[in-house]
Amino acid sequence: MAAKDNFKGNSEANSLGGRVKRYARVGGAVGGLAARLAGAKYLGKSIDKDAHARDLRDALGGLKGPLMKVAQIMSTVPDMLPPEYVDQLAHLQSNAPAMGWLFVKRRMLAELGPHWEKKFKNFEHDAAAAASLGQVHRAETLKGEALACKLQYPDMQSAVEADLRQLKVIFAVYRRYDRAVDPREIHNEVAARLREELDYKREAAHMRLYGNMLGGEGQVHVPKPFPSLSTDRLISMTWLKGENLLTLKNEAQKTRDKVAQNLFRAWYVPFYHYGVIHGDPHLGNYTVRPDGSINLLDFGCIRVFNPSFVQGVLDLYHSILREDAELAVHAYETWGFTDLSNEIIDVLNMWAAFIYAPLLEDKKRRIQEGDGTMYGAKIAAKVHRELHRLGGVKPPREFVLMDRAAIGLGSVFTHLTAEVNWHRQFNNLINDFDVNKLAKNQKSALKKAKVPLID
Repeated sequence: MAAKDNFKGNSEANSLGGRVKRYARVGGAVGGLAARLAGAKYLGKSIDKDAHARDLRDALGGLKGPLMKVAQIMSTVPDMLPPEYVDQLAHLQSNAPAMGWLFVKRRMLAELGPHWEKKFKNFEHDAAAAASLGQVHRAETLKGEALACKLQYPDMQSAVEADLRQLKVIFAVYRRYDRAVDPREIHNEVAARLREELDYKREAAHMRLYGNMLGGEGQVHVPKPFPSLSTDRLISMTWLKGENLLTLKNEAQKTRDKVAQNLFRAWYVPFYHYGVIHGDPHLGNYTVRPDGSINLLDFGCIRVFNPSFVQGVLDLYHSILREDAELAVHAYETWGFTDLSNEIIDVLNMWAAFIYAPLLEDKKRRIQEGDGTMYGAKIAAKVHRELHRLGGVKPPREFVLMDRAAIGLGSVFTHLTAEVNWHRQFNNLINDFDVNKLAKNQKSALKKAKVPLID
């Protein structure tokens, strides 16, 4: 059994009119910036990177939706963008432009009825945080319990569908000029996950799921949903106090290492014990408590994997550790790779060896050592070049969330400059791995949390 990929629309259904308006907004907001940049380059003028980065942040923040999520992801990877752009786009992780009180009142009335304010002891007018698909307001229940109320922006279904169509066109053009990686399954995966993120009832189920899976992790905290104050486009949950992760950059090494270990377990205990992963590990989706424990936030982008996929992840790790070529081939075939020549396998192993590198050495180290970021870029470029020469590959769709989680989480460890024995952390998780036990755990956990399933 697995989580459903289909999305059932609500009253704000995807519409042609909504999509047309979205196309116009995207073209007007981003096209102008692109034209200005191209014009300056043509005329040989220098670009004010700070000003251009601010304009890009404002444009993407105003658009909301999937395009803003792309900006969030790009800002999490160290050295992927110039520092001016990282600084500005990082604001979109938890400080995107919020909708005003008039929107909030209309939305709350639509979700909880004309007397919605009487259901709260207090509801703050100003948003505490704003992101790509919705914004969060602090509130209190009638009993005085602190709440985080997340409201979805209007017409998000149309925005998502419009952006996905444009992304599909971009991928098609990309495929004509570069055949190293076939992006069709990537688009399918992104589409499924984004549609799910619009379903707040599903997110509430994901929240319950994570609360159950991480119930034994004393250093990881998960909010609880309030069903009576939640709908398809509103989710109310317990408010968890904590500070932004970047506030730790100047703390003692021991403190940063502890936080990194807690983050590692928050992401990978669910994966290796239940076959579930949080696919959105950007800096706005967790906070840190004074004792170094972490709050895990936002459960819209969750991926449930077939247990055999998780087995394949471990098989590939052991194949690299033991230099077992046959086991590596088995892992790739388990994941769904086809038409694998010996040359393509060698190229894929090159990338796998880089990804698994921190887990192979039984010693304390940073997630990236030396010129790790530059080295990673060189490896990625070489892999891409070789795949292009060999005719390319079609990655299974499951890889999208795995890569995003691994790169995003790795970038957090890099920001923290954490020094941890990643090998021991990893092996403590997998020492008693049993794929049949995982399958049983997964089925039970999904059922208990009432996550929608398909056969």
